Formats: sequence, C-alpha cells, structure tokens
Amino acid sequence: MNEATTTTPVADPAPPRPAPRLHYGWIVAAVSLVVLVGSAGFRSAPGLMMDALHQEFGWSHATVSSAVSVNLTLYGLTAPFAAALMDRFGVRLVVVCALLTISVGAGLTVLMTAAWQLILCWGVLVGLGSGSMAGAFATTVSGRWFQARQGLVTGVLTAAGAAGNLIFMPLLAALVENHGWRTAVVVVSLAATAVAVPVLILMRERPADLGLLPYGATEAPAPPVVEGSAIARSLRVLRDATRSRAFWLLAASFAICGATTAGLVGTHFVPAAHDHGMPVTTAASLLALVGVFDVAGTIASGWFTDRFDSTRLLITYYALRGVSLLLLPSLFGNSLRPPILAFVIFYGLDWVATVPPTVALCRRHFGADAPIVFGWVLAAHQIGAAAVAGLAGVARDRFGDYDATWYAAGALCAVAVGCCVLLRRGRRQGLGERRGPVAGGRGQR
Repeated sequence: MNEATTTTPVADPAPPRPAPRLHYGWIVAAVSLVVLVGSAGFRSAPGLMMDALHQEFGWSHATVSSAVSVNLTLYGLTAPFAAALMDRFGVRLVVVCALLTISVGAGLTVLMTAAWQLILCWGVLVGLGSGSMAGAFATTVSGRWFQARQGLVTGVLTAAGAAGNLIFMPLLAALVENHGWRTAVVVVSLAATAVAVPVLILMRERPADLGLLPYGATEAPAPPVVEGSAIARSLRVLRDATRSRAFWLLAASFAICGATTAGLVGTHFVPAAHDHGMPVTTAASLLALVGVFDVAGTIASGWFTDRFDSTRLLITYYALRGVSLLLLPSLFGNSLRPPILAFVIFYGLDWVATVPPTVALCRRHFGADAPIVFGWVLAAHQIGAAAVAGLAGVARDRFGDYDATWYAAGALCAVAVGCCVLLRRGRRQGLGERRGPVAGGRGQR
C-alpha cells in the first residue's frame, strides 16, 4: 500500500495535452489579422479626405498633414508602452480599449469645425488607438503563440496593414467622392467597434491558458515575469537597449522606412497623383493595389526571414525602394499607364517587407525584451513617418508639387542601406549583441 501511495503522485501530473489538429495559435493569429487589417484601414482616411477638407474648410495641405503627423507620432510612441501593457493587463483588454478609442476619435470628427479638432480626434485619439495595435502587437502574438514559423506569422500579420489599405481605401475613397467625408468617418467608427467583437470572443493570452505549447515547441516556455508598472518597464528596456549600437542602427533604418512609406507614399501619393490630373478614386485604387503586392511581398519576406540573413534582406529592400522612389516623379500621369502600374507592383512588393527581418534582428539582439524593443524601433519608424508627412505637405504648398520629396526619399533609402551594412559588420565583430531566449530558426541569424 505504501509503495502504491508513493508512486501515485508521479502518475498524476499530466503533460500538456496534445495539440489539436488546428493549433489555437492560428485562431489567435487570424483574430490578430482582422484587428490589424482594420487598424491600418482606419488610419488611411486623412489622406483621402485631404482635398475634401481643403474645399470645405479652406485648410491647407500642411494643416491636414499636421494631423497625420500627430497620428503617426503617437502611433509610434504608444507601441512600446502597449507591449508592456499587454504583458501586464492582457492583450484582449488593451486591444478592445484601443478599438473603442479609434471609434470615438473617428466618430467625433463629424462634429469638427476647426483644424485643432481634426488634430485632437484623428491625430491624438486615432493615433493612440491604432498605436496600441501596432507592430508590437504582432510581435507579441507571434512570440507567445509560435516557436516555429515565427517569421512567416510576423510577415502575415505585418501584411495586414497592406490588406487594410486594400479593403478600406477604395471603399473610403468612393464614400468621400460620392457621399462626403463624414459618411466615410462614420463607417470607420462603426467598423472599429465591430472589430472588437471577435477579439472579445476568441482572443486568448497564452498557449498555457488552454493547456497547449506554442506552435512548434517541444517544451513549455518559462513563465512570464512582469515586475513594476508598464511605463517603468518600457523605459527600463529602452535605457538598456540604447547602450547597444544595434538598437540605434535598427531605429535609424526603420525611421527611414517609415518616412518613405506611411509618411510619404501612404499620406501623399493620392494628392500627388491628383496634381497630375488623376482622379482621386483612381489614385486610391492604385494605392490599394500597392497593398495587394505588399501582402505578397511581406509574406514572402517572412518566409525569407526564416531562411536567410536578415541584414542582407534589409540591404536589398532599401536599395530597391530607393530606386523606385527616384523614378516615381517621371511616372505620374492623368490616367493609368504601364509605367505607374510597374511602380505600384515593384514598390508594393517592398512596402513593409522590412518588418519581418527587423523583428528577427530585435529578437536576436534583445531576447525576451524584443517586443518592447521593437516597439521603440517602431516609434522611430513613426517619428520618421510623421516628420516626412508634415514636411511633404509644406513642400507641396511651397513648390507646387511633390517632386523634391520623392528625390529626397530616394536619398534617404541610401542612408538606410548604410545603416544595415554597419549592422552586418557589427554582427561579424560581435558588437552590441545580447543573447536571450530567442525562438530558434535560421531566420534569427
């Protein structure tokens, strides 16, 4: 009896139950995809409304661009704190609050009569809400739920931004053109509220909550240790990261990424094309088509990141982007022509393909703190985007066109290439690298 009694406890603890045929991580990834699609689409409205707001209120391009700049800045600065808040209070609560903030911010714009109200509603409220679901969210989800296929999942979730533009931009452009900008922002407000529903129903925090291991894992990860406030942790991680040269090189190159995508093309492509006589709906459709190829390019980049050196990928991406932006001023016209379609395809494949290798490099250099570090790197991305969004509007008012901005953006891409070359050399010398519990895979090289 004594032997039976002593051996019984050994048999009682059961290992995590075998994963079902469809690992729940894929369901969480699907819900995250819906959230990120909506978040990206919600942020695209100001660029589509620029001419409509100018005609109704007399606001200049620079004035409307200032709201976009505030939005992009807060989008970036919120990300690292959102990652820490998700660790402390849970992904579901943070995301639902963010979606409701977007809904309120977008809805209140129908009542605005002054430019400061646009900055408050679309700049501050929508910026804070969308920033809480920025790249740090995708990094958190892929890091918690996946050990295998991390690069691919990060690429798919990153591509959600392009998918959001693909879905929302033609719809919002048609609403602005046919029913006015107020109808468009009401649709954004209602859609943000609707997206919160699947988050409440299906989102789970960690695989352990369901008795599962992360997808592809053979043993349970160490339980998370969350100490102190989210703000204190975010600032502590930033302080530690700034001691690494790798952080500054990643932040600088990603700031240029933001400047040459969301800041310039995402905000000013439609009005720039309209300056050349192209209808707003046609230009918006072209920008949405960029999103089609961006989805393919970013997913492919995630696949490449699992297999090839991340710094080489970034060097290639920034070089190709710079060439395409230098050529863009000569490609605009008043109708769809093969050259502008070629730009859309080429540039679209490269739009946010930089994200999966940048996330992989954050994981390699900063280990368990990677989601928060990437949040700070993303803050640099959005500060770069915000600066160029505002400066491009000023340049348009001053010079009457956007040509100088396209050439400057091409030159910036050359600087980003230089940052990535230095990052690669630093890796060879073993500088600025901190090892941590990084999920395996060749893409973390």
